[in-house]
Amino acid sequence: MPTAILADRAIIDVSGPDAEHFLQNILTLDLDALGQHEAKPGALLAPQGKIMFDFLVSRSGDNALRLECRADISDDFVRRLMLYRLRAKADISKQDQALVAVSWQSDSAASQTDSTTTVRDSRFQAPVFRHYGAAPAATTGEADWHAFRIASGVAESGPDYALADAFPHDVLLDQMGGVGFKKGCFIGQEVVSRMQHRGTARRRVLLVTAGADLPAAGTELRADGKVVGALGSVDGKNGLAIARIDRVKAALDAGSEITAGDVAVSLEIPAWASFTYPEAASAEDA
Repeated sequence: MPTAILADRAIIDVSGPDAEHFLQNILTLDLDALGQHEAKPGALLAPQGKIMFDFLVSRSGDNALRLECRADISDDFVRRLMLYRLRAKADISKQDQALVAVSWQSDSAASQTDSTTTVRDSRFQAPVFRHYGAAPAATTGEADWHAFRIASGVAESGPDYALADAFPHDVLLDQMGGVGFKKGCFIGQEVVSRMQHRGTARRRVLLVTAGADLPAAGTELRADGKVVGALGSVDGKNGLAIARIDRVKAALDAGSEITAGDVAVSLEIPAWASFTYPEAASAEDA
């Protein structure tokens, strides 16, 4: 089972009698659906519905939750949580020198899962396990992990999108249990629920494949001279992109080539996702 140490991750602990209620009222995911042995994706949104912070959350004990996020945003995330805490009886702290590792592609770690050190990453169809504090020895590097993540169609802020520039639907949080549409209010809930009920989400994460190495992240995807999206994470001839699916559908219907720089690419919806290309181009593009 490949295992990699993720050096760019941080852990924020939230504990106390009001910890879960406090987080349930501000985060996108429904914590009532969070099991004892899993890590689920979520986000803290701006009131306008865009992602300010993305993370994985898991249970770390009685009245205690663990938020795993990018190390470079962790201090800002703690400050934002402190701002929203108000009178809630919840302690918020970042672990010093936290160890985060990930294993994938095998069920062999299933028996090792418990509520405090190893949990299953629910974003993936294949078995993926996050290890906190104690982990198996690393057998590979982060590059192999990101290649697997890209092939699985799982986007993360930083390599795939900028914070404050994407809605949860854009990065498929609605497809992977990262938004609780039935749990009630949370910050940004009105905008996100309106997108869900009206079916207006048009930017989506797609798998990118090419016959040659892809250009750098951020390169525009174009069809018939029109921008349809932009590359995110890249692994040789494979990558992820956030693209306008209505424009991609129009290009596919017209038989137009889609390119990233000078490289012709193919775009595909991840097999596990339930959304589809729209039946027709939007009125904006008609």
